[in-house]
Amino acid sequence: MRRLLLIAARNLRQNRKRTALLGIAIASVTALLVLLTSVSNGIQDTMLRAATTLSTGHVNVGGFFKITSGQAAPVVTDYNKVKEFLRKKLPEAREVADRLRGWGKVVSPATSIQVGISGLDVKAEPGLSKVIRVIHGKLEDLSKPSSILLFEKQAKRLEVKVGDGVTISAPTVRGSYNAIDVTVVAIAKDIGLLSGFNVFTPKQTVRDIYLLGANTTGAIHIMLADHRKSAAVADKLRGLLRDAGYKMMEPLAQPFWMKFPLVTREDWTGQKLDVTTWEDEMAFLKWIIATFDGISASVVGILMIIIVVGVMNALWMAIRERTREIGTLRAIGMSRGRVMLMFLFEAMLLSAIFTVVGAIVGVAASGAINAASIELNEGFTLFLMNDTLRLVVAPKSVINGIVTITFVTTLFALYPAYRAARMKPVTAIHHVG
Repeated sequence: MRRLLLIAARNLRQNRKRTALLGIAIASVTALLVLLTSVSNGIQDTMLRAATTLSTGHVNVGGFFKITSGQAAPVVTDYNKVKEFLRKKLPEAREVADRLRGWGKVVSPATSIQVGISGLDVKAEPGLSKVIRVIHGKLEDLSKPSSILLFEKQAKRLEVKVGDGVTISAPTVRGSYNAIDVTVVAIAKDIGLLSGFNVFTPKQTVRDIYLLGANTTGAIHIMLADHRKSAAVADKLRGLLRDAGYKMMEPLAQPFWMKFPLVTREDWTGQKLDVTTWEDEMAFLKWIIATFDGISASVVGILMIIIVVGVMNALWMAIRERTREIGTLRAIGMSRGRVMLMFLFEAMLLSAIFTVVGAIVGVAASGAINAASIELNEGFTLFLMNDTLRLVVAPKSVINGIVTITFVTTLFALYPAYRAARMKPVTAIHHVG
């Protein structure tokens, strides 16, 4: 086996020009594959971080409380007990925080806008500062009573700045409107589509608007170390909560606000908990990510076809040029299997060496793009939820790319290698190239 590898390496060295051309092509495809996966990973990571900061956790424990069978409020009562239960039973949880949520108007002397209202404890969510970039004021000031954080376009439309007063107005569960005056303490840079429909305020402000008690929250957001385990953790959590005696809603892959008609039709009262994932709450986000992944897969597929055709053509040329050599090797006793292995090793060595080179180039290019901080236009920013292109190099994806390209090129070298092994020694020796 070692001798066959040495022969394969010698053949690659002897045909430097062909090896270099094909190697550059393989390295280029590998580098592009690394770049594409880094772009896809970066888009997914950026969008997911923005969405889970603004609207949802990886897994959420929400629900509805019904005073009567026809009146439902999207709240969780006695939520501290539920939070402690989650911390004890979910070792997968990296962070557990609760938020109140609502929908209403923010009114300024100039105009008003409809927004989703998130009530939070800014000190309990350290991840906020990693995603929300405050350009005026301080994020920490959101801990002050009757304060509000707006995003750039919202502040511009309302014609307000830090220190100005605005009014939050929203309908209560009983159908009457309530309002509260708040002060703008921070204005943050826009984060794409979602930032246009969200404002942040302390939890007590939302409780005051909706006349809720101190033991009530809107939803408990659970952040995981690995967001890909969201569905599995959600299934596990439903079972744990049910076993602990909590009444549970049936799983439904919809955001909470779409469940109002279903809940109000059901004949029950009291509290029911609802466990959802970020994919349930942000279905459009999953669609955008899937679209980018599909585009990347299509491009990679086309590149792989080009490489496979190139490898097969190169091997056919090598076989034709070395027909007499193959005949001589067969004549002195080399078996068909060993001849076939020799050509396979040649393809494998070529692919393995240049995929590694291509991967290194791709990683370096990804780092250079991140360092360049390439700004995106408004159309991309709207959906990608970031104003700069951010690539994320995942070591697992790089290794998978190297292994995949090496395996595919070696696999498609089987047929030319098999044809070489099937040559009759006498015919091959007398061949004139």
